[in-house]
Amino acid sequence: MKFMKLRVVWILVGMGLAMLLSVGVLGSAQSVRALDSTDPVLVGAGDIASCSRTGDEATASLLEGINGTVATLGDNAYESGTSAEFSGCYDPSWGRHKARTMPSVGNHEYYTAGASGYFGYFGNAASPTESGCTVNCKGYYSYDLGSWHVVVLNSNCAAVGGCEKTSTQGIWLRNDLANTINKQCTLAYFHHPRFSSSGIGNNSAVAPFWEVLYEAGAEVVLNGHAHNYERFAPQNPDGQLDQAQGIREFVVGTGGRSLNSFGTIRTNSEVRITDDYGSGNFGVIKLTLHPTGYDWEFVQIDGTVDGTPRDPGSASCHGAPPTSSTDPVPGPPTVIGTSPANNTTGIAQTANVTATFSEEMKASSIITPATTFKLVKLNSDGTTTKVTANVSYDAATKKAVLDPASNLSSGTYKATVTTGAQDLAGNALDQKPNIAGNQSKSWKFTVVQ
Repeated sequence: MKFMKLRVVWILVGMGLAMLLSVGVLGSAQSVRALDSTDPVLVGAGDIASCSRTGDEATASLLEGINGTVATLGDNAYESGTSAEFSGCYDPSWGRHKARTMPSVGNHEYYTAGASGYFGYFGNAASPTESGCTVNCKGYYSYDLGSWHVVVLNSNCAAVGGCEKTSTQGIWLRNDLANTINKQCTLAYFHHPRFSSSGIGNNSAVAPFWEVLYEAGAEVVLNGHAHNYERFAPQNPDGQLDQAQGIREFVVGTGGRSLNSFGTIRTNSEVRITDDYGSGNFGVIKLTLHPTGYDWEFVQIDGTVDGTPRDPGSASCHGAPPTSSTDPVPGPPTVIGTSPANNTTGIAQTANVTATFSEEMKASSIITPATTFKLVKLNSDGTTTKVTANVSYDAATKKAVLDPASNLSSGTYKATVTTGAQDLAGNALDQKPNIAGNQSKSWKFTVVQ
């Protein structure tokens, strides 16, 4: 009863303050802007509830003072996302807002087979395109929030059939964004961050998500997994600063489970909130989504029901990048040269593999997807072994370089540049235009000691 009475007092104080602001006692237009806004709000965090911790109770109380749609950014119920943990740990806190929650799934949910605890608890809200699904569901979907299009993805790639552009989820994402009309602004959220200054994060498996979202002109990506708050400047999928068309990433793994420290600070990391309130930096991100822009702030617990606003900011939506009406080099690109050449023998174990293109290529289409330029060893039993390598691209020479992580062993290798490689106009590689459908480029060579 004491807790409830305190909440009533704070609510009454808040109502009185709103009345004072509305009649001008506290004055400025800036003071009343948030109160006057009728634009939708998205509020949330990831890495939330544990029966052995109390942080989720504190962040759930913050939600009670913020109207709007609640987004969970994965790892909702620790330790394993069981049905018992959702009902006993998550439901008493964040579960109070279940009716307005649009969830996303984390890796801890899959510690229970098929994430059945998660899908069973949230029901159709967790995978709206599969009514009644309670185990091994897709876990990705989209919805509109005011003037914004919101995409929820499943970054547990192995559990959902992959995150590549050519995966079922990747194809769905491209189609979903292509079929979205009359929405200038797009936001996406999923559990694993592409970029993070923590010891965890920097997940390359979600790079294809970024590439598709970037091409569609998305504004914001929200993630959890790293248990802290970090905001990045707008970036392209390669992590390069892009103020004109970049995506702003927020890592908000601060729902209440525990906190991670920061390690090596990544390029373009603008804000990192550390434990400077004693109670920890648990909190939620609040995004107010305007028709042509958005406001953000991190609302941090501080012992009051309203929390402490941190890192406030705003930005305009840029929408999809402008498209050129002309193709600089008409038609699809091809590979015009390789090193080693096809069927060459006696190649050194330290050799790199290169492909030179007929025209300038979109670097992100070659570098980011791990399957666009690839190398495998052909084994004597008919199987293949993938060679781990780093891929780079030089626009000046139109050349892609595949640099193996270690020396190659003796044997025959097959290199392939797939149709995922695109020129600047978005045309996919087609090595044999006279054959129906786009064709990849492959070649073989033999390494000797």
